[in-house]
Amino acid sequence: MRAVVLIPCYRERGRIGNVVRSVRAAFPDLDVVVIDDASPDSSACEARSAGALVLRHGCNLGYGAALETGYMHALASGYDFAVQMDGDGQHLPDQVRLIMAPVLNGSADIVIGSRYRPDGATATTPLRRAGHALFASVLRLTTGLRLSDPTSGFQAITRRALHLFTSGAFPCDYPDSDVILMCRLAGLRIVEVPVRMADRSGGQSMHAGLRPLYYSAKVTLSMFIVALNFLVWRAWRRERTANEAGEKGGSTPCL
Repeated sequence: MRAVVLIPCYRERGRIGNVVRSVRAAFPDLDVVVIDDASPDSSACEARSAGALVLRHGCNLGYGAALETGYMHALASGYDFAVQMDGDGQHLPDQVRLIMAPVLNGSADIVIGSRYRPDGATATTPLRRAGHALFASVLRLTTGLRLSDPTSGFQAITRRALHLFTSGAFPCDYPDSDVILMCRLAGLRIVEVPVRMADRSGGQSMHAGLRPLYYSAKVTLSMFIVALNFLVWRAWRRERTANEAGEKGGSTPCL
């Protein structure tokens, strides 16, 4: 199976190059694509020098938009699945095999790398742990899905999920638990695996300052809207299933 590593990036000078080199050293057969969201620093040049293909936005569009650009590239390039990780050094290349395993054995469409491990170790703050618990509770109550880290950006994603994420419904700023809810309602198989994560090696988190207040309100409202549109996701699931059946049978797909 062909796979690509997608790394959204904004103002990660001094970090993104090391991330790219570490991924390429651990997985020399995987392509690495950095989506630079119009960083005003030398992040794009640093990533390119480290050996990544760089897709650069002309203006800053947001984290979600950077991911969507990567998803569209992965889908158009014919990759079987994508590994998504951050460019700040928190997501460790030696953990990639753990999140790829359920995709490779065909048991999941989306694999989430959770920083909550059986040994009790976590790489996050008490405030963020509270947020994770809140959104995990909402997902459990609405879908029965039990996740410990629904906000994790360390993921493996199949082509089926890529089709959903490039259908026009993916949020441009903070894709989070609302996306997981959408995936669940669309019939995608979601699995969580525990992984090790490191502390951010520098720079500013996208959740700094007052952003967590906006983030919490936005994701909560977005989850409500996603739930109201459950018929849309069911229709997508039926259409995607029909398309896949047509592809296997040699007919022309609808999408």
